[in-house]
Amino acid sequence: MNEEEVQRKRRQNEEQATEKRSHILGLPYLDTQNFENEITLTKDLITTEQMHKDFIIPLQSGGGEIHYQFMVTSQTPRSLIDQMRRAYSDEGEKVDFFLISGSAYKVFILRYDPPQEIIYDDIKIAGAGDSETIQQVSKTLNSVATDKVFDFLLDQADKLGASDIHIENLRNFIRIRMRVDGILHPVAEIDRDRYRVFMGELSSRANVSTASSKPQSGHMQKDITRDNVTHLLNIRIETIPTMYGQDAVLRLFNFDESLLNIDLLGLLPEEKAQIEEVISHPRGLVLMVGPTGSGKSTTLYSIINALNTTDRKIITLEDPIEYGIPGISQIPIQTGEGGSFADGLRSVLRLDPDVVMIGEIRDADTAKTAIQASITGHLVLSSFHANSTAAAFSRMIDLIGVNPIFSSSVRLLIAQRLVRKLADNKEAYTPDEATKRYVQEQLASIQTDFDLNNFQLFKPIPTAEYPFGYSGRSALMEQLVVTEPIQKFIRGDVQDINTNDIEKAAISTGMLTLTQKGILAALRGETTLEEISRVI
Repeated sequence: MNEEEVQRKRRQNEEQATEKRSHILGLPYLDTQNFENEITLTKDLITTEQMHKDFIIPLQSGGGEIHYQFMVTSQTPRSLIDQMRRAYSDEGEKVDFFLISGSAYKVFILRYDPPQEIIYDDIKIAGAGDSETIQQVSKTLNSVATDKVFDFLLDQADKLGASDIHIENLRNFIRIRMRVDGILHPVAEIDRDRYRVFMGELSSRANVSTASSKPQSGHMQKDITRDNVTHLLNIRIETIPTMYGQDAVLRLFNFDESLLNIDLLGLLPEEKAQIEEVISHPRGLVLMVGPTGSGKSTTLYSIINALNTTDRKIITLEDPIEYGIPGISQIPIQTGEGGSFADGLRSVLRLDPDVVMIGEIRDADTAKTAIQASITGHLVLSSFHANSTAAAFSRMIDLIGVNPIFSSSVRLLIAQRLVRKLADNKEAYTPDEATKRYVQEQLASIQTDFDLNNFQLFKPIPTAEYPFGYSGRSALMEQLVVTEPIQKFIRGDVQDINTNDIEKAAISTGMLTLTQKGILAALRGETTLEEISRVI
């Protein structure tokens, strides 16, 4: 039974119940289903306020003799009906009342009093010390209708390009903050009664309990329409009990499949060639490393999308599934409910996949299973928490010990960060001597097209459109292709393994570090040294 049939059946049951109710109330029943959008309604007999308050609709008046008719519901006060009968009778006028269903009443009241669309001011991000903007946004959020405030907040966050919404309970108010371009900004301080609205929506839409004393995770989706174009917003919800109530963080994933493209990652030609060469092989392990929010998932999805052809079987194991991609078998792993990536991986390997993506390697069991899969005819991609590619090797060795199989399975490590991009109104300046020396030292081992004795850097200029002088973010990637010098560390040929030695070996084979990549981006005017320092 489809949704339309369900609604029709529900309405029919309601009409039957109303007809039975009419016998109890002693009022004639009126089934309006066949004419409720066509019948001419009489106005000015009673006020719109009374129609809402007493659930009564004027039907018609006039004719050869003065004859008034009203439609009422089971919620209409009986005392009002009796009072109106007496009033019209005293005037020598005839009046009839008909009992209609609640659904019919809703149709008629919307014809009498259609809801007016209210346009609320767009949310603005306040700059440092800008309390006036915060007050204005707070006023707007407090004025938005209760049934619309949650959707309004989601729509505005999407419009601002926010990656997170933070709803935080403080003693006297609810603080709303949004993370835009990687920076967390105060947005509003709203009345505490709005807390129930937000948590009520999260409870019904994301299946999280408002009474839980434990952290919870949830997921929901929302269609966002802007300029007549609709896109799907995936929202991942995390809640945690605090002193004054449950705080919530909503992570927003604006899914656009066309953006999951290697060509849009901003890679240099040689970097793109390295990735394409590695993933062209039928087996091996590729690891994405970096902190939460560094864009690892987007890069992994872009690689998966590039591999998504009809001659490959691709399976992903995710907690949760952030983007749905046609043609790929995506399996949710409920790690919070006892599920594990390792068990899931062992199960899906029986399905003979060509490519497997694991949401994250978190434990030795998952790491060993992934390594085993990558040497038995599968290309395995996963994320791993570490600060750099070299640090990832050290962490992995700590996790699983010196493992010769790991040295032959791992093919490529990519460390990633997202940095804010300067808007076009940036301003060039000549750095001081200390900054010059820093840049020269960091880039001393590589060939560049810049004159390191005479170069300029850039700084942001705030404008009304870009209040912080930045516009969007771009990815910085440190790519470590596993060669023989690196394999020596993994196999245990080198004693006293440490991150610095692995990094030096990788640099000697041509790897550019995240810091070097960031400084080169600053020299090109794409970002600032301050932003590179903040992120890396």
